[in-house]
Amino acid sequence: MGHSTFDNRGGGWNAFDILSFPGKLPLPVSALKFNPQIATLPVYVPGRPIEEVARELGLDPSGIIKLASNENPLGPSPKALAAMERTLRSLHLYPDGSSFHLKRALAERLYLDPGHLILGNGSNEIIEFVGHAFLRPGDEVVVSQYCFAVYPIVTALFGAQLVTVPARGFGSDIPAMLRAITPRTRMLFLANPNNPTGTLASREAISELLAGVPEDVLLVLDEAYVEFLEDPADCLSLIRAGTQPNLLLMRTFSKIFGLAGLRLGYGVGSPDVISALERIRQPFNINALAQQGALAALEDAEHLAATRANNRQGLDFLHNALAQMGLEYVPSHANFVMVKVGEGARVFGELQKRGVITRPMASYGLPEWIRISIGLPAENHRCVVALREILAP
Repeated sequence: MGHSTFDNRGGGWNAFDILSFPGKLPLPVSALKFNPQIATLPVYVPGRPIEEVARELGLDPSGIIKLASNENPLGPSPKALAAMERTLRSLHLYPDGSSFHLKRALAERLYLDPGHLILGNGSNEIIEFVGHAFLRPGDEVVVSQYCFAVYPIVTALFGAQLVTVPARGFGSDIPAMLRAITPRTRMLFLANPNNPTGTLASREAISELLAGVPEDVLLVLDEAYVEFLEDPADCLSLIRAGTQPNLLLMRTFSKIFGLAGLRLGYGVGSPDVISALERIRQPFNINALAQQGALAALEDAEHLAATRANNRQGLDFLHNALAQMGLEYVPSHANFVMVKVGEGARVFGELQKRGVITRPMASYGLPEWIRISIGLPAENHRCVVALREILAP
């Protein structure tokens, strides 16, 4: 064993030398008292990065397409890129901790007061905020089968009990979700459109949900894909009017705005709920690049229109191609399509070998399915050609 307790190379303690230090040794890891929820905490499995697949399979990264994580294939707005490039020169300064200008721009866009808004490091951080603010061990959280994977993770993190309501036709059975509410229910999550299925709850179903959720239950409507809808249900008007104080909407810059790498989402709710979440939010959780990029992206209506057009074309192409192949799929209202391919893991692996990354659905209890994000026209075509080759008799 070494006897030096200071690492000259790094200017700090060396882990090996600390263990050999003749004085008081650190406690064994087994003596630490971890939060018991961690042992059974579900693990989120993201879409695989291009670089990782290239390393694993010995492929050229430039020849790989990623249709796995519902990203915008057009990339960020050129205006957002220019704004972020200008911001690079001041990265030695802390960002605006209140995101004043971005909040004001969002408020004007949504016809709200900035006090109705909270920003998060992706919508996932908003989900964690509500866990901190509302959940205690033993509380119940109602979700639909095939819900977004982070809802169960956050529920487990705070020691609450997940109540999963069976889906109806891969969509959320809202009457059954309402019946699942008990005096212990503190929260109900609903993504609309839903990820990973792409299903959309009707206006009537959403109205029934809004009217049926008790006042002491927080209703979290995740609208990450709402901008892809031609005529979405209007829940913002309820927040403007102050008639649904237990409603929290979540939206994101990761999808239609093409800024997934910046990690920026936001919540819209009553000032009382937002004030509670702001007490939990860490200082400077939204970095300067994200603030400036999002501000510019909000102003680029042309980029949003081009993204919607590409998505409509891509959905039509994939729906038609999958139908021609005789494959079962779930008609989608988002920017991805879930399709039944038989052995999902095998098809996912074979597609990867051909340089096409998709998303296997086994972690959602759907081992025969994969999810395909909408790409550029050439990418969508390449994916279909590869699928035909893999699934040919």
